Amino acid sequence: MKALTFLKKNKLIAIVALAYLVVFIIAPEKATQSVGNSVYYLLEMLQVLPIIFLLTVVIDAWVPKELIMRGFGEKSGAKGNLFSLLLGSISAGPIYAAFPIGKILLSKGASIMNIVIILSAWAVIKIPMLANEAKFLGLDFMVVRWILTVVSIIIMGYITAMFVKKKDIPNDELNEQYGTFFVREDFCIGCGLCSKSMPEFFEIRDKKARIKALPENDETINAIMQTAEKCPTKAIVYKEAIEEKKERTKEIS
Repeated sequence: MKALTFLKKNKLIAIVALAYLVVFIIAPEKATQSVGNSVYYLLEMLQVLPIIFLLTVVIDAWVPKELIMRGFGEKSGAKGNLFSLLLGSISAGPIYAAFPIGKILLSKGASIMNIVIILSAWAVIKIPMLANEAKFLGLDFMVVRWILTVVSIIIMGYITAMFVKKKDIPNDELNEQYGTFFVREDFCIGCGLCSKSMPEFFEIRDKKARIKALPENDETINAIMQTAEKCPTKAIVYKEAIEEKKERTKEIS
């Protein structure tokens, strides 16, 4: 029964495991090579992703939303496109490392178009890549391809922004517990600060902070908001606080 529940919750893992089993039966040598490649990329991910997730936490906790909106938001215009192009070009690491960065920038006010530019530049026109391209294929080849690629990226970003809206993208803030009050588990490091400060509302379970009860008056709401501000990774979210910040952002913009 537990195995069936696990398979239902992890359908993709089950499908991949089944595919490997079939390949091992049909072509053992290719299956062994495939497993070796998978292990290699898995180890690479384990080296890169912790740094990327730490960077997303830093961006979320320390970079003001207003700054992201001015630099990469809907009203940033050509300046935002240029900043996005530069950010993608100077970034390091494989392309899958760009997705968490793109997600956090999007949640803090970056436009769909600029996220597309960042991801695309990260994938195909990073500076080390351009340097190697010029070395092996020539400077003229590199410059012409770079110009055509940048034009294509801008057009692709514009078209994507026409068809994809922010409401279509999964938002962690919608995964709410108790409607307005929740903990972002991917940010929580289980430090226990919240449970020690307010044990009547928080507890640590499975190395993550969990909510025990809802605040019932303004005094406890204010106390929870203060605890949320002290959280080192900003994992505690109270929706009313989010709405107030959104209103302030609108006033600023």
